[in-house]
Amino acid sequence: MGDKSPKSKDRDKKQKKAAKAEQTTAARSKQDAHNSSSLLTPKGKK
Repeated sequence: MGDKSPKSKDRDKKQKKAAKAEQTTAARSKQDAHNSSSLLTPKGKK
């Protein structure tokens, strides 16, 4: 890989941040769906 310009570095950071945020949001919504369904039958979590 060659040297990246500051602009492209910045863009790369933003893309990675956005991708990570998307992943955590998806994981969180999956957890929320799981948690709300397990509210009816509480287990040893939390």
